[in-house]
Amino acid sequence: MSEEFDYFRDRNIGKLFDLLLQANAELHVTHQRLHALEALLVRHGVLAEGELDGMEPTDDEQRVLDGRRDAVLARLMRIVTESGPAEHPLRDQWESTLGKSA
Repeated sequence: MSEEFDYFRDRNIGKLFDLLLQANAELHVTHQRLHALEALLVRHGVLAEGELDGMEPTDDEQRVLDGRRDAVLARLMRIVTESGPAEHPLRDQWESTLGKSA
């Protein structure tokens, strides 16, 4: 890792911090959109106030929710498992992927 991007002097702490920032960004965007959507639905009479809290998903809906959760976790785990310098941390993985497709 170059000095410019080595804020904590420990690569693992840096990765953990990156993971925390990514998780926080995901959570913030999700909360903002969820609250805006719920407010619009209540405002237009589609939902009653608090109705969303009691929602029980169907099996198909639960599969979609589970898939979305897994996709978010995969993005977060990529931060922990990436290798290489901070300027291009996924270069090794990218070159490996290109080699497999050739």
